[in-house]
This record gives sequence, C-alpha cells and structure tokens, in this order.
Amino acid sequence: MTKQLASSAPDLPHLDLPHMGQVDDPWGGVGEGRLFTGAWVQARGGVIEVKEPATGRVLTLVGRAEAADVRAAAQAARVAQVDWAARAPTARAEVVEEAARVMGGMADTVVRWLMREAGSAGPKAQVEHQHALGFLRHAAAMGQEPQGHILASVPPRRSVAERVPLGVVGVIAPFNFPLVLALRAVAPALAAGNAVVLKPDPRTPVSGGFLIAQAFAAAGLPPGLLHVLPGGADVGQALCADPDIAMITFTGSTGAGRAVGELAGRHLKKVQLELGGKNALVILDDADIDLAARNAAWGAWLHQGQICMSTGRILVHHSLHDDLVTRLAAKARALPVGDPLDGVAIGPLIDPGQVARVDAIVQASVAAGARLVAGGTHDGRCYAPTVLAGVTPGMPAFDEEIFGPVAVVTAFADDDQAVDLANRGQYGLAAGVIGANVDRAVRLGARLRTGHLHINDQTVVAEPQAPFGGMGASGNGSRISGPANWDEFTTWRWTTVQPTAPAYPY
Repeated sequence: MTKQLASSAPDLPHLDLPHMGQVDDPWGGVGEGRLFTGAWVQARGGVIEVKEPATGRVLTLVGRAEAADVRAAAQAARVAQVDWAARAPTARAEVVEEAARVMGGMADTVVRWLMREAGSAGPKAQVEHQHALGFLRHAAAMGQEPQGHILASVPPRRSVAERVPLGVVGVIAPFNFPLVLALRAVAPALAAGNAVVLKPDPRTPVSGGFLIAQAFAAAGLPPGLLHVLPGGADVGQALCADPDIAMITFTGSTGAGRAVGELAGRHLKKVQLELGGKNALVILDDADIDLAARNAAWGAWLHQGQICMSTGRILVHHSLHDDLVTRLAAKARALPVGDPLDGVAIGPLIDPGQVARVDAIVQASVAAGARLVAGGTHDGRCYAPTVLAGVTPGMPAFDEEIFGPVAVVTAFADDDQAVDLANRGQYGLAAGVIGANVDRAVRLGARLRTGHLHINDQTVVAEPQAPFGGMGASGNGSRISGPANWDEFTTWRWTTVQPTAPAYPY
C-alpha cells in the first residue's frame, strides 16, 4: 500500500462550504452547523460533531436535522419536482453528467474526506471516488434509454405505457461506503425526474451528503431538488412517514431495514431495502491456493470488513484447509493497521461500539471451539486482521454478520456440503466460487441462494450497470443500479388517446 496519497494530505482541505461549521486547527476555530436545502441554512436542532475514527478528533460540525426539517424539505421538494419532471430527460441528464465532471475535479478533496471521516484506507477511498463517477455517468445515460412501450390496442385508440417519476424519494444512506451508497440512489432518482431528500449517516455527513450537494449545486441543479439532512433515527422515521415522500431507499443493517420497511409500508410508500449479508466464498479442491488466499483476504478484510458484501464465510475443501489458514495468518500479520493517513492497509472501525461488537463475536466463537490463528486484538478503534479456523454452524462467527476484519474459515468435504454451509442462515446477498473447473464452479454456484454470484472472484464486487440486491434477510427483493433504476425510481402510467370520445350506449 502506497503512502504517497496519505503523506501529501496531512490536513483536510477547505471544502469551499463556508457554512458547514468547520472546526479544529485546519480551519482555525468553531463555526455554525448548517443543513443543505438548495442553500446552506441554519439547523434548528443544534450540531453534530463529526469525529475522525482513527483519532477521535473532531473534524467538523454539521447541522442536526429534526423531523420539522424533513417536513419542510419534503414540501419544497414536491414543489420543485414538478418543473424538473417536465424537463426533457436529456436536459436532466446534462445536469447529472455535469455533476460527474464536477465530482471528478474534486478527487483530492473526496479521497481525503473518505480517509478522515469514514476511516478508509487510501486505495479504498480512491476506488470509491471512481465508482461514484461511474454511478453518476450511468445515471446520466438514463436520459437516452427507452422509457415506455407502445401497447397493442384497437384503432383508432393509441395505448402507451410510460415510466414516470414517483415524486420525492427519501434516501437513507450508511457510513461504510458513504459517497457511493448515497450517490447510487440520489443520481438515478434525479435523472428519472424525482426530487431527493437525503439522510446521510450522522458519522459521515460530509462524504455521504455535503460533497454530493456541492457537486450538484455546482452542476446547476435547481434549488429544492436535493436536500441533505443529517440526523438520528427520528429523521429517518420522519422520512418514512412524510406524506410528500413517495419512496424510501435504505441501505443498512437488516434490523434497521425491517423497521424502515414496516413504517414506510404502513404509510403506503414504495420501499427499496439493501441490507446485510453473511457472504460465502467457496474454495474448491482444484483451486489455485495462492489466488484463493488472496481473494479470501481481500473479501474478508477490505475496508476492515465493513461492507455488506464482505466475505463472511470462507468455505474451503478440507484438503486445502490448513494451507489456506497458514497463508491467511501470514497475510494478517503482515498487513499494516492504523490511521489511514499513514498509508496502512487496514484502518479503524467506525466507532467504539463496533469494536466491542466485533471483539465479542470473536471471543464468543473461540469460547465455542473456534481456533484463533491470528489477530483478535485491537488498539483503540483499530482491530487487527483476524483469522478464525474450525468455525462451525452455531458459532457466532459463522451465523452473524460481523462487520469487522475477521476471516472465518470452515472446511467442507464435498460440493453438497459446501452448498449446504453456504446457504445456512437468513441472508442471501453475495457469493463467490473459486476453482479451476469453471463448469463445475458454475454448477455449484447455481445452487446458492444469493443475489450476486461471482465465479472465480471474491464477494466484494459492484458495478454501476449491475442490479444490486439480495434474497432473504439481505433485502426485500428489490434491486438498485443498472436496469433496475427504471424499476425502482419510476412507476408505470398507462395512457390511451383517441381522436374523439366513444358514443357509449348509456
């Protein structure tokens, strides 16, 4: 891992957002926390301290939204959306494409905020910025795509089914990939003709919200179409209940997703849920062990394991088990851990509560019979890359989504047992199969209950043109990105046209 990126950025740059209320030495004092509603406005609910996970240092103050802010934003968004929806799709696309150009020019700023605010290692932050540009450009391309069908009908009636925007979309985004997981909803929702009220995670409101607002404002998005409201659970509840918000898209834990789905459903809103996962990587007996170990390490430890697609179960044929564990342990001990600005591979977990949760799962699994081969320690919020071997169903490390840098290794005897182990539990988000015989790997993969399947790759894979979502407790059957964007962010309207009204017999 290179230190060049980190060493050139000892402090965060000024974001040219003078009303964000930046604090601490890089900005020379305390400012006021604001919200974004098309303009920077004073928050009525006070401020949120945004802390650097690696040091606990306060990076900035942002406004704390309240339910009343949601109500005002939703009303303003509904008014602004009417004119926006009336624009030609290509005109909306031009704004989204310009936002991509602006965001492209913000690379240094975006990367450093992701490193400082989200605890991202430098290369992960760089990849997230590039993926964000991809999601913006793919959303802009929606303006050139078919948006309806001519239906068969009896002349002279003309019958059309067309995709029309929903109105106002509420986006509730998480902390782990804050920029991408907000933008992948915000950008297509706007491109399809909706307005958006975005609630970023209060731990990552800059990279998950205000940088997006800055890019769209600079791109010429009309005021009122994008609102950024950091806040707590009360803000999310207000989004789910607001009468002017037609849809909620939520990315986060399964427990929180159930609550969001229940509340939004009670208010008859469309809901798109992308939730947790306990994703299996199956390593067959004919796999290249070096490549298998590289894939397993990447899938388990990338961004400290704080990814819904992280490899949560490494299922390896018993003939390769010991070799794989030895290689993973060596990698775990060699990877540098610490402050992302020091050029490390493994940064901090998001907060002390997550550190405690990861450690509790590791220790409980060891107590249940798992073997701790490497790691299992932490320094502040930095949890060492960990290898657990001999993990079996019923142990917390096998059953629970950890969201930490823990490689969970389980041996299997044959393909049938591998499928059984991979399909255990409530989740069904992502899976990978590694083996030299591709036909065999494909056949095995087809038996896995999963929304994403990757043959000869690990589980952390995403592209803006691919529909994203899972089965079971990993979502509600909805998808986001790629062709799914038209499904999620619009609804069908059937229109018939005749030259004159029929003379019905009544």
